Amino acid sequence: MARRGAYAKGVAKREEILTAALEVIAREGYGGASVRELADAVGLSQAGLLHYFGTKEELFAAVLRKRDETDLARVEERMGESSTFEAFRQTIARNADVPGLIQLYVRLSAEATDPEHPAHAFFAERTRTFRELVAGDLRRMQAAGTARADLDAEQAAMLILATADGLQVQWLMDPTIDMAEHVSELLRLLEPPAAPTEA
Repeated sequence: MARRGAYAKGVAKREEILTAALEVIAREGYGGASVRELADAVGLSQAGLLHYFGTKEELFAAVLRKRDETDLARVEERMGESSTFEAFRQTIARNADVPGLIQLYVRLSAEATDPEHPAHAFFAERTRTFRELVAGDLRRMQAAGTARADLDAEQAAMLILATADGLQVQWLMDPTIDMAEHVSELLRLLEPPAAPTEA
């Protein structure tokens, strides 16, 4: 019983760390979010913080996983109110409010292309899951007549993710870029053409 209690406390502390880290990184940026600052935010030593995650890279991957879970929960809450495409566009629009998390995502995803990187498995799984979810949604939309019938759903899902990732890099270089509008334009290309109007 004591072991179960200790496990529950460990899970709760881990969640507290991730919540605090999301706030600190969103506020201070990736460069300003040192392990020391994150540890201070939850009353731990640096060693105590890394006890829960192993390495700084694993901590940051867990932060991004937590952000994904938060975004997914928000999308699922509003699933009846908006289409899949609109929910994705809204998520991209919100990203512009958290530049530190975009910095973290862009830097860590580039580093994690190395198969030996601690976050490699997270990004590989994230990419696979995103492609499967979006391709599944596109196939359902095709069946309902709300997405172009001639699309290859898997290829389109890959292009949507590539566009979102590339826009984040460009936005970090030029914050005047409207990421949500560019994503909206891509998604409009996936819609079926409007029926011709009679003269």
